[in-house]
Amino acid sequence: MAFNFAFIFITADADALKHRSVVETPTVKCTTVAVKNYAEAERVAKQLLAEGVQAFELCGGFGHVGTARIAQAVTGKALVGSVRFDTHPHLGGQSGDFRFC
Repeated sequence: MAFNFAFIFITADADALKHRSVVETPTVKCTTVAVKNYAEAERVAKQLLAEGVQAFELCGGFGHVGTARIAQAVTGKALVGSVRFDTHPHLGGQSGDFRFC
């Protein structure tokens, strides 16, 4: 069975149902989903968890608070990691913590 993980990124014009893709190799399945804010990211993470995702990688737009929210949403059921930027270029040089909290 392939390792099943997801990459979630934030952009204001996201539609999580529409803006997603899946890449599969013989050993890895990666689902990528765009979300518009932390609340939507929590909902998407829980849905992906129900679909068998074992780990989440979060984009640099997730600040410390956003990463913690996803980690709490999937506590004990999946691993959570993140790419880190203190300020994200796509979010106008801000952390998602500033924009979404």
